[in-house]
Amino acid sequence: MRDLRIVFMGTPEFAVATLDELIKAKFNIVGVITAPDKPAGRGRKLNESPVKQYAVKHNLNILQPTNLKNEDFLSELKSLNANLQIVVAFRMLPKIVWQMPKFGTFNLHASLLPNYRGAAPINWAIINGEKKTGVSTFFIDEKIDTGNIILQEEIEIGTHEILGELYEKLMTIGSHLVVKTVKLIEKGNVKTIKQPEIEEKPAPKIFTETCKINWNKKTTSIYNLIRGLNPYPAAWSTLINNEDKIKVKLFDCKPIIEKHTLKPGTVVTSKNEIKVATIDGYIFIESLQLSGKRKMNTKDLLNGFKFDALAAMN
Repeated sequence: MRDLRIVFMGTPEFAVATLDELIKAKFNIVGVITAPDKPAGRGRKLNESPVKQYAVKHNLNILQPTNLKNEDFLSELKSLNANLQIVVAFRMLPKIVWQMPKFGTFNLHASLLPNYRGAAPINWAIINGEKKTGVSTFFIDEKIDTGNIILQEEIEIGTHEILGELYEKLMTIGSHLVVKTVKLIEKGNVKTIKQPEIEEKPAPKIFTETCKINWNKKTTSIYNLIRGLNPYPAAWSTLINNEDKIKVKLFDCKPIIEKHTLKPGTVVTSKNEIKVATIDGYIFIESLQLSGKRKMNTKDLLNGFKFDALAAMN
Protein backbone atom coordinates (compact mmCIF):
# COMPACT_ATOMS: atom_id res chain seq x y z
CA MET A 1 0.00 0.00 0.00
CA ARG A 2 1.24 3.46 -0.90
CA ASP A 3 1.34 6.17 1.75
CA LEU A 4 -0.64 8.93 0.04
CA ARG A 5 -0.24 12.64 0.73
CA ILE A 6 -3.06 14.39 -1.12
CA VAL A 7 -3.59 17.96 -2.25
CA PHE A 8 -7.24 18.68 -3.13
CA MET A 9 -8.22 21.46 -5.54
CA GLY A 10 -11.79 22.73 -5.90
CA THR A 11 -14.05 25.72 -5.37
CA PRO A 12 -17.86 25.24 -5.56
CA GLU A 13 -20.34 23.11 -3.59
CA PHE A 14 -19.92 20.31 -6.16
CA ALA A 15 -16.32 19.85 -4.94
CA VAL A 16 -17.24 19.90 -1.23
CA ALA A 17 -19.02 16.54 -1.43
CA THR A 18 -15.84 14.90 -2.74
CA LEU A 19 -13.58 16.52 -0.15
CA ASP A 20 -16.00 15.36 2.55
CA GLU A 21 -15.91 11.75 1.29
CA LEU A 22 -12.09 11.83 1.25
CA ILE A 23 -12.02 13.06 4.85
CA LYS A 24 -14.56 10.41 5.92
CA ALA A 25 -12.39 7.76 4.22
CA LYS A 26 -9.50 9.01 6.41
CA PHE A 27 -7.19 9.95 3.54
CA ASN A 28 -4.33 12.30 4.38
CA ILE A 29 -5.25 15.71 2.90
CA VAL A 30 -2.09 17.81 3.30
CA GLY A 31 -3.44 20.86 1.47
CA VAL A 32 -6.58 22.35 -0.06
CA ILE A 33 -6.29 24.81 -2.95
CA THR A 34 -9.32 26.96 -3.73
CA ALA A 35 -10.19 30.31 -5.31
CA PRO A 36 -9.28 33.56 -3.55
CA ASP A 37 -12.03 35.26 -1.50
CA LYS A 38 -14.15 37.61 -3.60
CA PRO A 39 -15.99 40.80 -2.57
CA ALA A 40 -19.76 40.31 -2.82
CA GLY A 41 -22.93 42.24 -2.06
CA ARG A 42 -23.42 45.92 -1.30
CA GLY A 43 -20.96 45.90 1.58
CA ARG A 44 -18.35 44.22 -0.65
CA LYS A 45 -17.77 41.70 2.16
CA LEU A 46 -15.24 39.02 1.20
CA ASN A 47 -17.01 35.83 0.17
CA GLU A 48 -15.29 32.51 0.87
CA SER A 49 -15.74 29.59 -1.54
CA PRO A 50 -17.76 26.58 -0.29
CA VAL A 51 -14.55 24.51 -0.36
CA LYS A 52 -12.73 27.06 1.81
CA GLN A 53 -15.61 27.15 4.29
CA TYR A 54 -15.48 23.36 4.59
CA ALA A 55 -11.67 23.33 4.88
CA VAL A 56 -11.71 25.95 7.65
CA LYS A 57 -14.24 23.87 9.67
CA HIS A 58 -12.00 20.82 9.36
CA ASN A 59 -8.74 22.65 10.10
CA LEU A 60 -7.24 21.81 6.73
CA ASN A 61 -4.23 23.65 5.30
CA ILE A 62 -5.59 26.18 2.73
CA LEU A 63 -3.84 27.85 -0.21
CA GLN A 64 -5.62 30.52 -2.29
CA PRO A 65 -3.33 31.53 -5.16
CA THR A 66 -4.39 34.16 -7.68
CA ASN A 67 -1.70 32.95 -10.07
CA LEU A 68 -0.92 29.23 -10.29
CA LYS A 69 2.51 29.98 -11.79
CA ASN A 70 3.55 32.29 -8.97
CA GLU A 71 6.94 31.26 -7.54
CA ASP A 72 5.87 31.65 -3.91
CA PHE A 73 2.79 29.48 -4.49
CA LEU A 74 4.79 26.80 -6.34
CA SER A 75 7.34 26.74 -3.54
CA GLU A 76 4.60 26.39 -0.91
CA LEU A 77 2.88 23.64 -2.92
CA LYS A 78 6.15 21.74 -3.32
CA SER A 79 6.84 21.98 0.41
CA LEU A 80 3.66 19.98 1.12
CA ASN A 81 5.37 16.91 -0.37
CA ALA A 82 2.12 15.69 -1.90
CA ASN A 83 2.33 12.60 -4.10
CA LEU A 84 -1.24 12.86 -5.48
CA GLN A 85 -3.42 15.79 -6.50
CA ILE A 86 -7.19 15.64 -6.98
CA VAL A 87 -9.09 18.29 -8.93
CA VAL A 88 -12.88 18.81 -8.76
CA ALA A 89 -14.46 21.88 -10.38
CA PHE A 90 -11.38 24.07 -10.23
CA ARG A 91 -9.53 25.73 -13.13
CA MET A 92 -7.06 24.68 -15.77
CA LEU A 93 -3.70 23.83 -14.21
CA PRO A 94 -0.32 24.72 -15.68
CA LYS A 95 1.93 21.74 -16.48
CA ILE A 96 4.34 22.65 -13.67
CA VAL A 97 1.48 22.06 -11.17
CA TRP A 98 -0.17 18.90 -12.53
CA GLN A 99 3.16 17.20 -13.16
CA MET A 100 4.42 17.83 -9.63
CA PRO A 101 3.16 14.78 -7.67
CA LYS A 102 4.70 11.32 -8.10
CA PHE A 103 1.37 9.53 -8.64
CA GLY A 104 -0.09 12.23 -10.87
CA THR A 105 -3.04 14.61 -10.80
CA PHE A 106 -6.52 13.37 -11.60
CA ASN A 107 -9.76 15.19 -12.23
CA LEU A 108 -13.43 14.39 -11.67
CA HIS A 109 -15.58 15.40 -14.66
CA ALA A 110 -19.38 15.30 -14.71
CA SER A 111 -19.85 13.48 -18.02
CA LEU A 112 -19.06 10.22 -19.76
CA LEU A 113 -15.86 11.31 -21.47
CA PRO A 114 -14.97 11.87 -24.27
CA ASN A 115 -18.46 13.41 -24.59
CA TYR A 116 -19.12 16.80 -23.01
CA ARG A 117 -15.61 18.00 -22.39
CA GLY A 118 -15.71 21.59 -21.16
CA ALA A 119 -17.16 23.91 -18.55
CA ALA A 120 -20.86 22.93 -18.52
CA PRO A 121 -21.28 19.17 -19.05
CA ILE A 122 -24.39 18.74 -16.89
CA ASN A 123 -26.25 21.60 -18.61
CA TRP A 124 -25.46 20.41 -22.12
CA ALA A 125 -26.39 16.78 -21.48
CA ILE A 126 -29.93 17.92 -20.56
CA ILE A 127 -30.15 20.66 -23.21
CA ASN A 128 -29.24 18.10 -25.90
CA GLY A 129 -31.90 15.69 -24.64
CA GLU A 130 -29.51 12.93 -23.55
CA LYS A 131 -31.04 9.89 -21.84
CA LYS A 132 -27.90 9.08 -19.87
CA THR A 133 -24.79 10.73 -18.51
CA GLY A 134 -22.32 10.02 -15.73
CA VAL A 135 -19.00 10.89 -14.12
CA SER A 136 -15.41 10.16 -15.10
CA THR A 137 -12.06 10.31 -13.34
CA PHE A 138 -9.02 10.85 -15.53
CA PHE A 139 -5.37 11.87 -15.29
CA ILE A 140 -4.83 15.48 -16.36
CA ASP A 141 -2.73 16.19 -19.44
CA GLU A 142 -1.98 19.31 -21.48
CA LYS A 143 -5.45 19.70 -23.04
CA ILE A 144 -8.85 20.17 -21.42
CA ASP A 145 -10.57 16.93 -20.28
CA THR A 146 -8.58 14.72 -22.68
CA GLY A 147 -6.42 12.64 -20.32
CA ASN A 148 -6.51 8.88 -19.85
CA ILE A 149 -9.72 7.69 -18.15
CA ILE A 150 -9.40 5.84 -14.83
CA LEU A 151 -13.02 5.09 -13.87
CA GLN A 152 -16.53 5.96 -15.10
CA GLU A 153 -20.04 5.53 -13.75
CA GLU A 154 -23.20 5.96 -15.80
CA ILE A 155 -26.67 7.09 -14.72
CA GLU A 156 -29.96 7.74 -16.52
CA ILE A 157 -31.40 11.23 -16.99
CA GLY A 158 -35.12 11.39 -16.25
CA THR A 159 -37.41 12.78 -18.96
CA HIS A 160 -38.40 15.70 -16.72
CA GLU A 161 -35.22 15.93 -14.63
CA ILE A 162 -33.88 19.45 -14.17
CA LEU A 163 -30.29 20.66 -13.82
CA GLY A 164 -30.50 21.06 -10.04
CA GLU A 165 -31.63 17.45 -9.54
CA LEU A 166 -29.03 15.94 -11.87
CA TYR A 167 -26.30 18.13 -10.32
CA GLU A 168 -27.05 16.69 -6.86
CA LYS A 169 -26.97 13.10 -8.16
CA LEU A 170 -23.70 13.52 -10.05
CA MET A 171 -22.14 15.33 -7.09
CA THR A 172 -22.84 12.30 -4.87
CA ILE A 173 -21.89 9.63 -7.41
CA GLY A 174 -18.78 11.59 -8.36
CA SER A 175 -17.59 11.85 -4.75
CA HIS A 176 -17.78 8.07 -4.38
CA LEU A 177 -16.01 7.53 -7.70
CA VAL A 178 -13.11 9.72 -6.54
CA VAL A 179 -12.72 7.62 -3.38
CA LYS A 180 -12.70 4.43 -5.50
CA THR A 181 -10.07 6.01 -7.75
CA VAL A 182 -7.86 6.99 -4.80
CA LYS A 183 -8.07 3.45 -3.42
CA LEU A 184 -6.88 2.06 -6.76
CA ILE A 185 -3.95 4.49 -6.78
CA GLU A 186 -3.19 3.63 -3.16
CA LYS A 187 -2.93 -0.07 -4.09
CA GLY A 188 -1.04 0.66 -7.31
CA ASN A 189 -3.82 -1.04 -9.33
CA VAL A 190 -4.70 1.73 -11.79
CA LYS A 191 -5.43 0.75 -15.39
CA THR A 192 -6.34 3.63 -17.68
CA ILE A 193 -8.12 3.90 -21.03
CA LYS A 194 -6.89 6.34 -23.66
CA GLN A 195 -9.58 8.75 -24.84
CA PRO A 196 -10.34 9.02 -28.55
CA GLU A 197 -9.37 12.44 -29.88
CA ILE A 198 -12.76 13.04 -31.52
CA GLU A 199 -15.03 15.44 -29.63
CA GLU A 200 -18.55 14.98 -30.98
CA LYS A 201 -20.43 16.64 -28.13
CA PRO A 202 -18.70 19.65 -26.54
CA ALA A 203 -19.84 21.40 -23.34
CA PRO A 204 -18.76 25.04 -23.68
CA LYS A 205 -19.36 27.69 -21.05
CA ILE A 206 -22.96 28.93 -20.73
CA PHE A 207 -23.44 32.58 -21.64
CA THR A 208 -26.52 34.84 -21.36
CA GLU A 209 -27.24 34.42 -25.08
CA THR A 210 -27.08 30.62 -24.72
CA CYS A 211 -30.03 30.86 -22.32
CA LYS A 212 -32.32 32.84 -24.64
CA ILE A 213 -35.33 30.85 -25.83
CA ASN A 214 -36.08 30.61 -29.56
CA TRP A 215 -39.82 29.99 -29.73
CA ASN A 216 -39.52 28.92 -33.38
CA LYS A 217 -37.97 25.65 -32.21
CA LYS A 218 -39.82 22.45 -31.33
CA THR A 219 -41.46 22.11 -27.93
CA THR A 220 -39.13 19.35 -26.76
CA SER A 221 -36.02 21.34 -27.68
CA ILE A 222 -37.27 24.42 -25.78
CA TYR A 223 -38.29 22.29 -22.80
CA ASN A 224 -34.84 20.68 -22.65
CA LEU A 225 -33.20 24.13 -22.68
CA ILE A 226 -35.41 25.31 -19.80
CA ARG A 227 -34.77 22.25 -17.61
CA GLY A 228 -31.06 22.24 -18.49
CA LEU A 229 -30.77 25.76 -17.01
CA ASN A 230 -33.10 25.34 -14.03
CA PRO A 231 -32.49 26.72 -11.40
CA TYR A 232 -29.40 28.60 -12.58
CA PRO A 233 -28.69 30.58 -14.69
CA ALA A 234 -32.27 30.01 -16.04
CA ALA A 235 -33.65 30.17 -19.57
CA TRP A 236 -35.12 33.55 -20.46
CA SER A 237 -37.25 35.40 -22.97
CA THR A 238 -38.54 38.94 -23.47
CA LEU A 239 -42.23 39.40 -22.72
CA ILE A 240 -43.84 42.02 -24.97
CA ASN A 241 -46.92 43.18 -23.08
CA ASN A 242 -48.62 46.35 -24.36
CA GLU A 243 -45.75 48.86 -24.55
CA ASP A 244 -43.61 47.00 -22.02
CA LYS A 245 -40.67 44.73 -22.76
CA ILE A 246 -39.88 42.61 -19.70
CA LYS A 247 -37.14 40.02 -19.31
CA VAL A 248 -38.66 36.82 -17.94
CA LYS A 249 -36.80 33.82 -16.53
CA LEU A 250 -38.59 30.49 -16.81
CA PHE A 251 -38.20 27.66 -14.30
CA ASP A 252 -40.71 24.83 -13.84
CA CYS A 253 -42.57 24.12 -17.08
CA LYS A 254 -44.38 21.32 -18.92
CA PRO A 255 -44.24 20.54 -22.65
CA ILE A 256 -47.43 19.84 -24.61
CA ILE A 257 -47.23 18.62 -28.21
CA GLU A 258 -50.39 19.88 -29.89
CA LYS A 259 -51.38 21.30 -33.27
CA HIS A 260 -52.43 24.95 -33.35
CA THR A 261 -52.42 27.95 -35.68
CA LEU A 262 -50.82 30.48 -33.35
CA LYS A 263 -47.57 32.26 -34.11
CA PRO A 264 -44.66 30.84 -32.06
CA GLY A 265 -44.11 32.98 -28.96
CA THR A 266 -47.80 33.87 -28.56
CA VAL A 267 -48.77 33.97 -24.87
CA VAL A 268 -52.10 32.36 -23.97
CA THR A 269 -53.47 32.94 -20.46
CA SER A 270 -56.49 31.88 -18.44
CA LYS A 271 -57.39 32.29 -14.78
CA ASN A 272 -54.76 29.78 -13.60
CA GLU A 273 -52.59 29.14 -16.63
CA ILE A 274 -49.88 30.63 -18.83
CA LYS A 275 -48.73 28.84 -21.95
CA VAL A 276 -46.53 29.94 -24.83
CA ALA A 277 -46.93 28.65 -28.36
CA THR A 278 -44.08 26.82 -30.11
CA ILE A 279 -44.01 25.47 -33.67
CA ASP A 280 -45.55 22.16 -32.60
CA GLY A 281 -47.26 22.77 -29.26
CA TYR A 282 -46.98 24.78 -26.06
CA ILE A 283 -44.78 25.32 -23.04
CA PHE A 284 -46.94 25.51 -19.91
CA ILE A 285 -45.23 27.78 -17.39
CA GLU A 286 -45.54 26.78 -13.73
CA SER A 287 -42.98 29.15 -12.18
CA LEU A 288 -41.20 32.23 -13.50
CA GLN A 289 -39.50 35.47 -12.54
CA LEU A 290 -40.14 38.88 -14.07
CA SER A 291 -37.17 41.26 -14.14
CA GLY A 292 -36.83 43.03 -10.79
CA LYS A 293 -39.34 40.72 -9.09
CA ARG A 294 -39.08 37.55 -7.02
CA LYS A 295 -39.57 34.08 -8.47
CA MET A 296 -43.21 33.03 -8.19
CA ASN A 297 -45.65 30.40 -9.38
CA THR A 298 -48.06 31.12 -12.23
CA LYS A 299 -51.17 31.44 -10.06
CA ASP A 300 -49.55 34.08 -7.84
CA LEU A 301 -48.39 36.07 -10.86
CA LEU A 302 -51.85 35.99 -12.47
CA ASN A 303 -53.39 37.40 -9.29
CA GLY A 304 -51.63 40.71 -9.78
CA PHE A 305 -50.32 40.89 -13.36
CA LYS A 306 -52.44 41.71 -16.41
CA PHE A 307 -51.48 40.14 -19.75
CA ASP A 308 -52.46 41.97 -22.93
CA ALA A 309 -54.50 39.96 -25.45
CA LEU A 310 -51.60 40.29 -27.91
CA ALA A 311 -48.85 39.45 -25.40
CA ALA A 312 -45.92 37.54 -26.85
CA MET A 313 -42.53 36.13 -25.92
CA ASN A 314 -39.62 37.14 -28.13
